[in-house]
Amino acid sequence: MEATNDRASEVKAFDEMKIGVKGLVDTGVTQIPRIFHHPHLNLTDSNLLLSSTTMVIPTIDLKGGVFNESTVTREIVVPMIRDAVEKFGFFQVINHGIPIDVMEKMKDGIRGFHEQDSDVRKKFYTRDITKKVKYNTNFDLYSSPSANWRDTLSCFMSPDVPKTEDLPDICGEIMLEYSKRVMKLGELIFELLSEALGLDPNHLKEMDCTKGLLMLSHYYPPCPEPDLTFGTSQHSDRSFLTILLQDHIGGLQVLQNGYWVDVPPVPGALLVNLGDLLQASRYCGMNHTVWFETNSYFFV
Repeated sequence: MEATNDRASEVKAFDEMKIGVKGLVDTGVTQIPRIFHHPHLNLTDSNLLLSSTTMVIPTIDLKGGVFNESTVTREIVVPMIRDAVEKFGFFQVINHGIPIDVMEKMKDGIRGFHEQDSDVRKKFYTRDITKKVKYNTNFDLYSSPSANWRDTLSCFMSPDVPKTEDLPDICGEIMLEYSKRVMKLGELIFELLSEALGLDPNHLKEMDCTKGLLMLSHYYPPCPEPDLTFGTSQHSDRSFLTILLQDHIGGLQVLQNGYWVDVPPVPGALLVNLGDLLQASRYCGMNHTVWFETNSYFFV
């Protein structure tokens, strides 16, 4: 009970500073607070340490994201997506229709938000679930056994598009531009997934899979004791679909057949991850012989 109370006090004290993990780094900390320690990292559990350097997540060329003009292209891509999600639940897409400069501006804008003065970031720091735009450290900070070394700017971008003036000045415009393009890409991917199931192309869209978009913009500051914590611990995504834009640093892994598979950043590529809600849709009247077995709102 004493240890529990100590952790609760430490979490509350950290959260009330409203400076995030980046704020701790800015103060020059050389040891991370205990609330970020992941005790199991000290164990020699082979399931945690097992990794593979031979498996590769499939990369699929979407040919610019324009399919209406080419039935042949669609016939080639759909089987590739079916195979990727049946075996992995993940795949990377290239030539997806989102310009490289938009992707780079998105990364620069989010990095700029997290690296600006803490007094500016504090204006958005909140755990109020009614707020459309939120900045904080770990959405589950008060409930998780160990916190992750990560700050996040989150915002619902659809169906109610936020106003520019409600978003951070440094990245608001590019958030709106990027999310608009991701919505189009998401609609295309849901069409292709529907066809891979042998369904009408609009089937998943008519289930409102593309109705909402939540943008999660993570930032992982340099950690003085990286062996004691995670940037993001093992999890699955509670969404229909996640479209992930990585920066150049890497570090992402996905679990496949008991192995942790590295997913190095590929210039211009986006990672697509089937989420829990799409997996659950199988049990809501979609009784077809083909489905996507995967261990992993629409996230971006």
